[in-house]
Amino acid sequence: MTTRKYWIAGLAIIAATAATLLAMGRIPICECGYVRLWSPPEDLAGNSQHIADWYSPSHVIHGFLFYGALWLLMRSRPIGARALIAIAVEAAWEIVENSPWIIDRYREATIAVGYTGDSVLNSVSDILFMLAGFFIAARLPVWLTIAIGIVLELLALWVIRDNLTLNVIMLLYPSEAIRAWQGG
Repeated sequence: MTTRKYWIAGLAIIAATAATLLAMGRIPICECGYVRLWSPPEDLAGNSQHIADWYSPSHVIHGFLFYGALWLLMRSRPIGARALIAIAVEAAWEIVENSPWIIDRYREATIAVGYTGDSVLNSVSDILFMLAGFFIAARLPVWLTIAIGIVLELLALWVIRDNLTLNVIMLLYPSEAIRAWQGG
């Protein structure tokens, strides 16, 4: 497959994801009616509704992890093929993450009591942030990718008291102590 075909296939997966999310009843953009490049932590209603927010770094880390896993499992395959797999996995997660089951799980297990799911714009942006992380990991030394991942996790933890690690813990094995700490 040529590079161009990988790009076309990737864009098709992203477009199909957006169409699926719209068919699921997800809103295209924030109900506020405008689009922001960045949603600050104090804008709880805008969280997961605009292009980027404090959860965007976790999607960059997804890209780091997908690159590493696919390099270990499929290093003989072209990077375009591995990127397509990463896009498909991230797209599947965006669909599952915005299902009523996961939205309800976030509400019951985390401090995200008012969470209503992502806008389609935010979900597509999350896929693009993952892809950026994938290609960053492809270019940087492993030690630097790991260091950036740790810094991103610690920064999100410091600013919003949440990050990819806590998100996974709270979805799979909720802890009342973590929930209380996150609530401030």
